[in-house]
Amino acid sequence: MRVVLLGTAADGGFPQWNCACALCSAARDGKLPARTQECVAISGNSRDWWLLNASPDVRSQLNATPALAPGPRGTPVRGVLLTDAEADHVMGLAVLRDAPGLKVYAAPPVLAALSPLHTLLDRHTPWEWADSLTEGGFVLAGGLVVSAHAVGSRAPGHIAGADDDRWTTAYRIEDLASGGVLVYAPCLGRWTPALDELLTGATCVLLDGTFYAAGATDPGVRASCGRKHGKHHPGHLPVSGADGSLAALARHPGPRVVYTHLDSTNPLLDPASDACASVTGAGAEILPDGAEFVL
Repeated sequence: MRVVLLGTAADGGFPQWNCACALCSAARDGKLPARTQECVAISGNSRDWWLLNASPDVRSQLNATPALAPGPRGTPVRGVLLTDAEADHVMGLAVLRDAPGLKVYAAPPVLAALSPLHTLLDRHTPWEWADSLTEGGFVLAGGLVVSAHAVGSRAPGHIAGADDDRWTTAYRIEDLASGGVLVYAPCLGRWTPALDELLTGATCVLLDGTFYAAGATDPGVRASCGRKHGKHHPGHLPVSGADGSLAALARHPGPRVVYTHLDSTNPLLDPASDACASVTGAGAEILPDGAEFVL
């Protein structure tokens, strides 16, 4: 299975267009690499490609990835697997609207929330929309077997929906040919025993790295940033701390661990930071946009 990290930043990308914090300023000055909003491409045969989430930056991400370039028979992108209904994970669907025959997988509450977009997109070209939580999982073109697992109940802030255990999902994707197993969980509100089971036998996990630590951010960051940054967002488990994901990963020494969906205030964006040293010292990785590996 080929895995390409098309984008690795949280909502708004890095640097944030309206943020003057030290990290965003360093990115504008070229001292830190810029990052587009989180999105991944996977393939089991290097011909049929599937997107994990569809970021608003998907056009530039696809154009920057030779393997995803269109050919005489059209695009190699076959569809999208959504983990949630957050704007930074679904707005790219509109960018893909002219590609015929795509298949979109998502959990039932996400499919319901996206029904207006579904109607709009079908006016361009019909797509197939499927329940990602279907019993027994599903098979993707290219020899990939997928199962979705509910990991979060919080409805997105922009949707007037009640909490539902299926609002956020993680995917376990197995390559039948190589035996490689990818766990994709870019949004986690908390660590659960179900997630421990999900990681058992995994080759690699792409994990929610939105916030390094729980609690308030530096007052200087809040003052210089044009959007709200305060206490740890309830929809994202922090990396550090006794209850953070890094501590939980100590129970799973086998898989390769890559943190993604990095918020623009996250010190992990700076390779020279103490936070980055602590994460890499524990064996996890922070990779740039465009990074590719094979499982």
